[in-house]
Amino acid sequence: MKNEVLIQIGAPAPAGATDGRTRDRVVQLLLKHGATTAAELGAALGLSPAAIRKHLDAMLAERLVETRALRQNKPRGRGRPAKAFVLTAAAREDLNPHHYDGIATAALRWIAQHHGPEAVSAFAAAQVKALEERCEAALQEAGADPIARAEALAEVLTAEGYAANASAIASGGQLCQQHCPVAHVAAEFPQLCDAETEVISRLIGTHVQRLATIAHGDGVCTTHIPSRAVPHTTEITVRTDT
Repeated sequence: MKNEVLIQIGAPAPAGATDGRTRDRVVQLLLKHGATTAAELGAALGLSPAAIRKHLDAMLAERLVETRALRQNKPRGRGRPAKAFVLTAAAREDLNPHHYDGIATAALRWIAQHHGPEAVSAFAAAQVKALEERCEAALQEAGADPIARAEALAEVLTAEGYAANASAIASGGQLCQQHCPVAHVAAEFPQLCDAETEVISRLIGTHVQRLATIAHGDGVCTTHIPSRAVPHTTEITVRTDT
């Protein structure tokens, strides 16, 4: 009896269960990091190129992931162009089922019809007010630097379910959100995105610009944080003849 129990405990998990867990981890990595290459996914999961390709091929067939051309800053050598994997809209739907999208959209349509688009904007601002207050409390120790505040904000937004990250780029900074809980509703009512952008601007402490949104079909919500302009001074030399 004891040997039988030991055999049961030591028995390997069914192949299907192992595959499912691995694919769940792939989904979480893509949700957190956005577009990722097969090599990067394999390295993060400790899988060989052949093993990660097997999982990605299956996920492609199930329409859980799709491929995109990978941007490269240096000239590409011979061979097939590099590509990255991203989650499909169907996969995002499974992560955050939009059971209430229908009634939320209907409610906003009613507001727009009876009270105008300004009322929709006011409603959107009210909805993100609580999020702004929670983020503001977490950013108290971030200082005044916009990039530092964006990094702190990304941590708070990730805890709120937005899977966000921030990075410095040549023209300033960039805040990316890999997930949007109201994407389906915001596709019809962009006031939701506008209200969120205004909150990000106030929290970071500078003007920001939305470059892409999941609601409009992009793979990630991207907000550009321009670098602070350095005041330009012109030196004038005045000559006097004596």
